[in-house]
Amino acid sequence: MNYKRIFPCVIAAYFIFSVFTAIGTAQSNTGIHQLTNITTTTIEPNGVTRLETDPIIISRAKPMLVSLGATSNSVLRFDSLLHSAIDTRLGARYVWGASGPHVFDCSGFVWSAFKELGADFFRGNARSYWARFAPATEDEKFKFGTLVFFNNQKHVGIVADEHGFYHASRRKGVIYSRFDKYPSRIDGYRRVPMPTQLLATAE
Repeated sequence: MNYKRIFPCVIAAYFIFSVFTAIGTAQSNTGIHQLTNITTTTIEPNGVTRLETDPIIISRAKPMLVSLGATSNSVLRFDSLLHSAIDTRLGARYVWGASGPHVFDCSGFVWSAFKELGADFFRGNARSYWARFAPATEDEKFKFGTLVFFNNQKHVGIVADEHGFYHASRRKGVIYSRFDKYPSRIDGYRRVPMPTQLLATAE
């Protein structure tokens, strides 16, 4: 039997089978990738030609179009408006149960500042905000605007940065305080969703 004549036919049949298998696999995929084959020819030491097929994956996924400009504009606007709302309340006296315009308790201060931005949530106590809003991620904990909770969710403030936060203190009213004065009293962090109107005006 002449192996030199049969062997190339076997290799060719194997190659065709491999290509059809690869095409079938690619078509059964979700459409995220396309399978392409690159074929090279290798000559064995005994003179026999061998075909080698190397699959290459090419992405066919459409890029997600995200308006980075709109996102960053809305964040800048959010930060600017919240800073302004906090600044107008700094120095206001503490009165339990008050939510402005000139006196506040801790949850009233938070609610009043965010309401000025257009955030729509029920005016409650600190513990109700803890239950209502999603936990902040590690990257969000010291991001301006994150809510920080203390003393078994009995007190709440607004994070300024990694060093401190704004809150309505019982003794000093609405002030900025450093975190290092409350090392063991922090319960955790929550994020208030950005008001939809800020996102809409940025687009």
